[in-house]
Parts: sequence; C-alpha cells; structure tokens
Amino acid sequence: MSAVPSHMLAAIRFAPEFHVDAVLDETVQSLRGDGLRIAGVVQREKPESNGCCPITFLEDVATGRRLRISQALGSGSRGCRLDPQALADVCGTLIATVESGVDLLVLNRFGKGEADGHGFRSVIEKALDHGVPVLTAVRDTYLTDFGTFAGGMADTLPPRADAAIEWGRIAAGVVHDQDSAA
Repeated sequence: MSAVPSHMLAAIRFAPEFHVDAVLDETVQSLRGDGLRIAGVVQREKPESNGCCPITFLEDVATGRRLRISQALGSGSRGCRLDPQALADVCGTLIATVESGVDLLVLNRFGKGEADGHGFRSVIEKALDHGVPVLTAVRDTYLTDFGTFAGGMADTLPPRADAAIEWGRIAAGVVHDQDSAA
C-alpha cells in the first residue's frame, strides 16, 4: 500500500469461511489506542438454542451494546433472516453518531443488502459527505457490487489487521505523508 490511501472508503476483501470480524476487532482496538474516535459495528453470532441458524447481532464498537438483527424464522425457513427494521435502527444511530463527529467509521459488511441498494449504503454516504473515512468488509461474492457502488473511489485491502490499521491511520490523519511534513 502507498503512503497515502487512495480513497476515504476501503473494504477488507475476504472469503466466506474467513472470520473477518477478528480483523475488524484488532483494527478498532489498535486505532482506538492511537486516540481515534471510532464509531461503527462488528458482527457477532450466538448459537440458537433450538439448533437452527445462529442469532446475529451487531455490536457497537464504542459502547459494546448489541442489537439483534436476525429474525427467528424457524428451522425450515429458506428466506433471509435479516430484520430490516433492526438494521434501519442501527443505521439511524450510526448516522447520528457520524453527524456528531468521529474520526473513522467501521462497518461489519458490505453485503447483499448494500448490493441491493439498502443496508449501510446511506450510512456510508453520510460518513463520506462528512469527511469521515469508512472501513468495511466485503466477501468476494459482493466485490463487483461494492466496486459499482464505490465508482472506483475505494481501496480494497487484504484480510489482515496490519493493512486495515495502516489504512485507518492514514485515512484518519494519524500518519502523515513524509513529504507534507517538510
């Protein structure tokens, strides 16, 4: 990666079996240690007691508060388990947080909802409008959709915390280009 990120939006590219939330966790902890004000959510899952699909939560990286975003549809269900109202509530909270001032926004995924024009798209747009860098993760399945959404204005990062941390430090202004310091 160059000394200066190309864009204020970046996605960690990962394969479906890769646990990208561990990379996001390490990135948030490191950047918070640098004194950055970080907003956003990471994904957590808990096994369902009835043996069905796991319960999915979004955890606020600033407060640790968890909000369930999956619906209990039953063991035979084949439909999307995402609770759109719960996700809309998270988006509203994140937009308000971005408007109050943060250094970096971290979002657990750019996935199907975002590819379909929903999900975190409005949060990403609001953050970028306010000059707040956005770090997210995208499975290979949605990489083309992410590229279309970003219009060539995003960086794609490998699934490693060191790369995400470096991008975050530079994008949020913690690390300055050596030429600009002269």
